[in-house]
Amino acid sequence: MSGIKGKDTSPELIVRRYLHSEGFRFRLHAKDLPGRPDIVLPKYKTAIQVRGCFWHQHEGCRFAYTPKSNVGFWTSKLKGNVVRDASNDDALRFAGWHVILVWECQISEERMLRLKEEIVRLGASD
Repeated sequence: MSGIKGKDTSPELIVRRYLHSEGFRFRLHAKDLPGRPDIVLPKYKTAIQVRGCFWHQHEGCRFAYTPKSNVGFWTSKLKGNVVRDASNDDALRFAGWHVILVWECQISEERMLRLKEEIVRLGASD
């Protein structure tokens, strides 16, 4: 598992390129925030988490499966990821941040447009 990337994944790069092209400026992997969110938009007080469907067990997604071998290990590992994600998201919200989840399987042009609208709407609500 040492070869698995935690930063600069393909889905994350797609989201970052889109946001930058739309004029959003952001920080990456902010160490001072719970869970080190992938993308942080300080102006909008918004954290964007780009999550892989397998590693973060996207509910109802065909990519969120448990491997057939070493089931005990994988069940524990993947459930731990889900619990940690929920805890980090709650801590961010408690600190006054908006949290937006972008799942790997949902990255499309339409989803990117909705993401932009959601960020602007959240920024206007503050």
